[in-house]
Amino acid sequence: MSKFGMVILAAITLFIIFGVGVYNRIVSGDEGVTASWSEVVNQYQRRADLIPNLVSTVKGFAAQEKDVLTSVVEARAKATSVQITPETLNDPAAFSQFSQAQSQLTGALSRLLVTVERYPDLKSDKNFLELQTQLEGTENRITVARKRYIDAVKDYNLTVRKFPGNMIASLMGYSTKQNFTVENEDAIAAPPKVDFNTAPATN
Repeated sequence: MSKFGMVILAAITLFIIFGVGVYNRIVSGDEGVTASWSEVVNQYQRRADLIPNLVSTVKGFAAQEKDVLTSVVEARAKATSVQITPETLNDPAAFSQFSQAQSQLTGALSRLLVTVERYPDLKSDKNFLELQTQLEGTENRITVARKRYIDAVKDYNLTVRKFPGNMIASLMGYSTKQNFTVENEDAIAAPPKVDFNTAPATN
């Protein structure tokens, strides 16, 4: 083999080795996004599972707050009906629908918690205090899970958009994933406040 042929062969070998490394990084990033997303979904489901008991407990002390309770129930139903699998994480419309549904549930919960302040007996109820602890912990877990997902997607998207990752990703059928928008990230910094121990305001 001529020197020129050897150079070409060496160049091709190096390109293949480099390409395999980039491909493996894309695959690892994709798996990281999938794992992070699963945790986000798990924590949102954990919150959804707490809501029936929360609504039932509030209803026992404040049945007259029908509109607020109904809005929470309806928002929960909508949030749990919108599902995104790892395979559809690159679908902007589906991701937006999921994010909006969860944001609406967050807003409904926030309004419910404001309403609770008007009922001192409810705030001191044992079952309600237990729900308080569980809900507060879940909101914190959601914050952490979303942050991990955001970081995982940013790293992955950077890999599949930069050269030569974009070429390899295109050839192997990988594309960028959807991430939470700036508006949605604001919810991370300020999750619903869960504090039922504050004394009600006086006129």
